[in-house]
Amino acid sequence: MNILFIANHLNVGGISSYLFTLSSGLKNKGHNVYLASSGGDGMDKFRKAGIAHIWVPLRTKNEISVKIILSFFKLSAQLKKLNIDLLHSNSRTTQVLGNLLSRYQGVPHIFTCHGFFKPKLSRRLFPCWGEGVIAISQQVKEHLIFDFKLSELKINVINNGIDTGNFGDFSAREKMRKALGVNDSPLVGIIARLSDVKGHSYLIQAMQTVIKSFSSAKLLIVGEGKMKPALVKEVNDLGIKDNVLFLAEAENTKDVLAAMDIFVMPSLQEGLGLALMEAMAQGLAVVGSAVGGIKSLIQDKVNGLLVEPADQAGLAGVIIKLLGDSLMRRDLGEQARKFIMHNFSKEKMVKETEGVYKQCLKEKA
Repeated sequence: MNILFIANHLNVGGISSYLFTLSSGLKNKGHNVYLASSGGDGMDKFRKAGIAHIWVPLRTKNEISVKIILSFFKLSAQLKKLNIDLLHSNSRTTQVLGNLLSRYQGVPHIFTCHGFFKPKLSRRLFPCWGEGVIAISQQVKEHLIFDFKLSELKINVINNGIDTGNFGDFSAREKMRKALGVNDSPLVGIIARLSDVKGHSYLIQAMQTVIKSFSSAKLLIVGEGKMKPALVKEVNDLGIKDNVLFLAEAENTKDVLAAMDIFVMPSLQEGLGLALMEAMAQGLAVVGSAVGGIKSLIQDKVNGLLVEPADQAGLAGVIIKLLGDSLMRRDLGEQARKFIMHNFSKEKMVKETEGVYKQCLKEKA
């Protein structure tokens, strides 16, 4: 198959990680894989994997942007030149573009829903779902059925997969902790875009309580986003700036995770949680909110701990409990890694997605 993925950008984030895992896996299976985007920090990784890149001006969140029209004209020519069999979009704006290309060029279009959409009127009037939809969790599938009345027959649940062989190595732990200035301090971490939906504020508030029990404990916040000024202010207002570290991005997620003692995902809403999956694959003790796809990953008190969303007191309690019990951290981390290896492998995701493609092309024919 000749497959064209469409993405807004290739900067660090869940969709970029998803695209790299899927596109490289499909290429290894003998498919010709192309990627159209506005570029970004992760481009070299895709190039080294042999994924051909087509630059288009898609750095926009506006579904009626002129950038979509410009990208349409550029990609229309490429579809014919490369004899593309199938389009695969990954956000609302790329979904609109994929739908336009599919309608005018006759190429089947698949869309992956990575999270939860606000049920805006424009999405109801112009759904742009394509021939098939991939939901990254059962909770996302239920959201599409309930909020958008999408037919259950149109949706395939395919959980994100990760290359588990890239995780589980703690050899960089001491070097990374030294670089962060952590040394022997207990380190709690989160990797997520700095958005209110990710619940950073509740984790920061929880850390104020944690520090009363573990005075040297530190919180590492990895990510970028519009909430950063507000989060920095909150840290300063709570008087815990010496205990909180901000890191713009993680070039090597595995090394950053290796430095942590506990990983926390306090989201208010979450499609699945790729960073959480990576932390579990690394073998860390994890804490997450009992929402969305997080509940598909964490089995409470088996491979991690669940707390109610927006509950800083609950978060503080389980973090204090874990920091004070190294055996619990070890046991939960071991079970977390086993769970991810058995259920969320790269190979499983690639195989199931390939199956959706083949079915889509069969139905189109």
